[in-house]
Amino acid sequence: MALTEKQEVLVKESWEILKQNVPEYSLRLFLRIMEVYPDAKNMFSFLRDSDEIPQNNPNLQAHAVKVFRLTCESVVQLRECGAVAIAGSTMKRLGSVHLKIGVTDRHFDVVREALLRTIEEAVGEKWSEEMEGAWGEGYDRLAAAILAEMKVSDEAAPAAN
Repeated sequence: MALTEKQEVLVKESWEILKQNVPEYSLRLFLRIMEVYPDAKNMFSFLRDSDEIPQNNPNLQAHAVKVFRLTCESVVQLRECGAVAIAGSTMKRLGSVHLKIGVTDRHFDVVREALLRTIEEAVGEKWSEEMEGAWGEGYDRLAAAILAEMKVSDEAAPAAN
C-alpha cells in the first residue's frame, strides 16, 4: 500500500521544514536513538571505542546526515514510486551491513520512534496524528524492505562460504 495523496502532502510539507536543517535534525535523531538504546553506540565502528561525546564525532555527524536523508527521501518518494525507491545495490548493501552488525526488529522500532519524535519536534504545531501516521507508514515500508534484504543476505551467506 502506497501513501495516500493526503499523506504524501503531509510528508512533503514536513520534509521541506526538515531540509532547512538536516545536520541538526539528523544528529538529534541519532542522539535520541542512543538515549533510548545506549548499546546502539556499539553498532557503529566510529563510536564503539570512542570516549568522545557522540555529537562531537564528525563520523557520526556525516553518517547521521546520510541516513536521515536516505530515510526521509525514500518516504517522500513512496507514493510517486509505489515502493521504496532505493537502488538495488544500495539496498543490498543496507541489508548486508544491518545483518552484519546484528540489527533486529527491535532496533527498527527504536529508530522509528526516534524518527517520529524528531520530526514532531521539527515541525512543531504542524504535527498531527495524520502526519505521524504518514511518516510511520513510510518508515515501516523502508524498514520492511531493509529487513527483507537482510533475510536475502542471511540466506546467501552460507552459499558464499
